[in-house]
Order: sequence, then C-alpha cells, then structure tokens
Amino acid sequence: MVLDFYAKLKEQLLHEERVILMVVIDNEGSSPGRKGFKMFVTKSQMFGTIGGGIMEHKLVEYAQRLLEKPVFDPFVKKQIHDKSAIKDQSGMICSGQQTIAFYDCGKAFLSVIEKILNQNNNFIFYTNKNIETNEVENAEYFFKESTQLVQKVYIIGGGHVGLALSEVLSKLDFEIHILDHRDNLNTMNANRFAHFREIIDFEQIEKHIPNGDSIYVVIMSFGYRTDDIILRRLINKNFKYIGMLGSKEKIATLFANMMADNFDKDRLAKVCAPIGVAIKSETAYEIAISVAAQIISVKNRNLMIN
Repeated sequence: MVLDFYAKLKEQLLHEERVILMVVIDNEGSSPGRKGFKMFVTKSQMFGTIGGGIMEHKLVEYAQRLLEKPVFDPFVKKQIHDKSAIKDQSGMICSGQQTIAFYDCGKAFLSVIEKILNQNNNFIFYTNKNIETNEVENAEYFFKESTQLVQKVYIIGGGHVGLALSEVLSKLDFEIHILDHRDNLNTMNANRFAHFREIIDFEQIEKHIPNGDSIYVVIMSFGYRTDDIILRRLINKNFKYIGMLGSKEKIATLFANMMADNFDKDRLAKVCAPIGVAIKSETAYEIAISVAAQIISVKNRNLMIN
C-alpha cells in the first residue's frame, strides 16, 4: 500500500506544481481513520482516504483551499468524532478521534519519493519537520511507517458480509480492498474499514487484482452468476489464498461446469470453498470471523496457493 500510494503521488506530482498530502499519524477509539491512512489532494483530484465521511469531505475542501495560499510548513489537525466536543469536531458521531498531519509537497518532494520507492530504508518518518527515510530526532510529533511487504486482502462483494469482513480484518495487519460492480450500494458506501473501494466490471476483474504471495482473494459477490464470472477470470492467477462463499451444492455445480469447460481440476481444488473455518456460522459477523480465521491460518503457516 505505502509504495503503491507514493508511486501514484509521484505520477501526480510530475504534472502538478503542488500537492497536499494528509497522513493520519494517531488515532484513538472507534475512529474511521487509523494510523497510516493517507490521501493526497490536488485542485481537481484526490487519491486514498483518511477515514471517509463528512470529515474527509471537509478536509479535502480545506486542503484545496491551502493550494490557493502560500507554501506552508507541516502541521497537524485533530478531529474528534463527537458532536459534544468543545472544539475540533469532525462532524462524525462514531466516537474516537484522529490526528492528521498536513504536508505541502512541491517538486522538491520528488527526491524524497524516490528514496521511498527505492526502499533505501524500510521505514518512513512523518514529523513536523518533514517526511524522511531516516529518523528525525527532537520532533514535536513523530509517526513511523513500514514500507515492507504488506498483506493485501481483496474482498469481492460489497454487501453485508463484505462489510463485516472488512471490519474484522481492520483489526489485523492487512491492507483491505473492497470491489463490487454495483453503484451506490449502501453497505459499500458505509464501509469505512477498507483502505480502497472500487466499482469495477467483473468481466475485467483480473486487471484489478495482482498475482503474489501476499495477495488474499475472497469471493462473496451477489450470486452464482457473478461468482462464476469472477472465478473463471481469476482461477489461473497465483495468490496466497483464494476462497469463495456459498453452499456446498452451489460450489459443486459451479466447479462441475468449469471442469466441463476444461478448467484445471487441480487449480479448482485449491479454492477454499465453502470459505471459512467450520464453526456453523450464520450471521454476517460469524461468517466474517470464520473467513478471517482461515486467512490468518494460511498466512501464518506460509502456504502458497497457486
């Protein structure tokens, strides 16, 4: 996530004179934005997230106003998610709070991005002095972020189970991507736990999920038809883990139809389906916990599924 984000920032900065970077450097309680969440803002675009909702909307507008003013030194803004707070109200009522650091990034910042992308150091340090790849002492505030390999979970399906799984995984050390093909899905819009949310065409889903031994794929789309499209597009890619939600009968039918179409039986056998550990889960959160437990098991035994 970190390197992908800075690669995108570099690409944008090559075409812009200035970009405002916002980084969540601290959070407490049920804050929608957690340490390491970040986004950049230009006069007309934005990328990433600092937690979503009305808070993010207001701070994006604030960042765009900063672009109309002179260059500034880094500073922080606290956001308290409680309307009874005397000051620093975010406009949200989910409780908790977060602190966001603001950085004014001009062309000179490209050299810092190059250091980050070249991984000359495994960490990035965010301070009131600047962003560095070497530790800065005596800073008023200090946040350290790793640039090492991140475990990424791609949840295909933005419904209630996808939302519950995003929340469960947000407590763990995963970068969460949520993908769906439906516009204005309420559970997708309410998902403040995922780092990235995308509306895509399932007929091209293979373009949105990379191969890799740090990639976990969870298929829980709207129904049989979309599950079939998704699995056919992804079955020949190599992931750390791939699982699919559904009844034994549905999965048996889907697999039989794919084998009749000459898909490889051995590759199908490596799909964890029905997904999750067997705990007789029924509710969205029970299913989410069973899926998360299976993903953790695969991650910790270092088993490559390909």
